[in-house]
Amino acid sequence: MKGGQVSLDRRPVLRGIDLTIEPGEVVSVLGANGSGKSTLIRALLGLTPLTGGTTLLYGRPPARFRDWRRIGYVPQRLSVGGGVPTTIREVVASGRIARQRRFRPTSAADREATERALAAVGLADRAGDPVQALSGGQQQRVLIARALAGEPDTYVMDEPTAGVDADSQQLLADTLSALVAQGRTVLLVAHELGPMEPLITRAVVLRDGCVCHDGPPPHAVGAHALPGHDHVHPHAEENPVSTLDWRPTP
Repeated sequence: MKGGQVSLDRRPVLRGIDLTIEPGEVVSVLGANGSGKSTLIRALLGLTPLTGGTTLLYGRPPARFRDWRRIGYVPQRLSVGGGVPTTIREVVASGRIARQRRFRPTSAADREATERALAAVGLADRAGDPVQALSGGQQQRVLIARALAGEPDTYVMDEPTAGVDADSQQLLADTLSALVAQGRTVLLVAHELGPMEPLITRAVVLRDGCVCHDGPPPHAVGAHALPGHDHVHPHAEENPVSTLDWRPTP
């Protein structure tokens, strides 16, 4: 992204963002609620239109990019329709679509990738259950599995551990660690890094739609640094101790 700007309802959300993600990097986007983290991720993928600047995916504008098998996207929420119940396995298997030719039946490789992804998030024993019956945290694990099943080069994850229990967070960290060792690229939005902190090679911190830090991961301080701290409540505004101290305030 070069000079990336996004306005929603005439309100500036991203203000001139310059950001390049290199192959093999593990980049975390950090910042307070409302700082523009999710908007940045969506704008990078072309899901939210820019009002200024440019974005390229592997050298092409999102509107002209066709090689979507190279990117696995994990949104914040699973959109579940109210029609025919969909099983966990069916949602995860949909991550293989970008790798399949039109009208080609599901292959053994597709089925094996789906089963590996289910096992990676600890849902293999519930693969036949309707996804609508899952909790929010469990649905998030399904979204992660869907991205894993696609075996992309780059994983783009918008708060993948939100609402996910500590054991599942560790499972995800172990899975990503193996993928990073294979040269995969990871870009993720996070409130806390938790067990994924050792994997992060670079952190981009947003404040009011601008990049205020791009480099080594800053340290969460106060209650935010405690294990198991979850962002389900508002926080009083606190002044950072230094420019590298990150406090996820509203």
